[in-house]
Amino acid sequence: MVEGKINKIHGWAAMKPGIKVEPWSYTPRPIGENDVEIQIEYSGICGSDLHTIKQEWSGTTYPAIVGHEIVGKVITKGEKVTEFNEGDLVGVGAQVFACHRSDCRPCNNNLDPHCPRGVFTYNSKYADGEQAQGGYAEAVRVDSKYAFHIPSSIDPLHAAPLMCAGTTVFAPMLRKGVKKGDRVGVVGIGGLGHLAIQYAHALGAEVVAFSHSPNKRQECLDLGATKFVLTSDKKDVDAHRHTLDFLFITSNSNSNQYNEFISWMDFEGTVVLLALPEGHMTFSPFEFVFNEVAITGSLIGGVNIIKKTLEFASKHNIRPIIEKYPIDDVNNALQHMDDGKARYRIVLTH
Repeated sequence: MVEGKINKIHGWAAMKPGIKVEPWSYTPRPIGENDVEIQIEYSGICGSDLHTIKQEWSGTTYPAIVGHEIVGKVITKGEKVTEFNEGDLVGVGAQVFACHRSDCRPCNNNLDPHCPRGVFTYNSKYADGEQAQGGYAEAVRVDSKYAFHIPSSIDPLHAAPLMCAGTTVFAPMLRKGVKKGDRVGVVGIGGLGHLAIQYAHALGAEVVAFSHSPNKRQECLDLGATKFVLTSDKKDVDAHRHTLDFLFITSNSNSNQYNEFISWMDFEGTVVLLALPEGHMTFSPFEFVFNEVAITGSLIGGVNIIKKTLEFASKHNIRPIIEKYPIDDVNNALQHMDDGKARYRIVLTH
């Protein structure tokens, strides 16, 4: 068995519900034959991190080191790892293991995030009962399938948010077959939405950005949107009813807004939910049926989709808009994010 180089990992963990994290160390799992050990250089802050440490999604196990937008260098590799060498720059997203067995239906359909034996990057347990800990730390150990080469054309600082946010918006575009000429709407121009505009534009779609913030108009157009719709302007909204093939909802919209969203769709259009608002969605079955609209959701991307996300971003110069904070200032960064002031992703430098 290969010995790791960092056998006591120091990080910043949530010890109880809230937005505060504090220094905490843990002993990582032994390095398996297919694992890599990564010394972390950058970690993005994702909305999921806040939901988890605040226990807004049930089931958080404390202490919890969150963070699943990780970029760093391989410092140790297991005996059977051939894809990476020590010193390689890699990224890790929201998943660190799946079985990839021949009899696993999700893994064999590019849906490995749904693998029943899968392990997410944090607040998730391995088969041996050990809890996975995330990227607000000096290092992480993951199955090598879930480490990804960062293209040389992408600054590592900008690569971190692509590991989750970029993948989250691009995955359903690939799965649903968004293509040149499609009319694509994006609701919520924030951490996910500003990347969704860029990916859809690069696919050749006509992109319509929907926002309640008039000051985001020019930025959306600069990012690739063809049109900007101010959602408080009824005349503007009415002009875009029944005009979309796809609508990607990236914000925690109110549950009663879905009738409105459905009314923006052309016949046989698809509404894709990427956020997880509290409570239940409510919409009229008449809107749903008479417009023949499909509503679906999308989790994260598996191995193949993350590779395509990075390759596509490299080819089309897709980059997140970021703010930097040193890891020692992580609590201020979390508060800034929780206050809704981040523009648009925060990256912690280690």
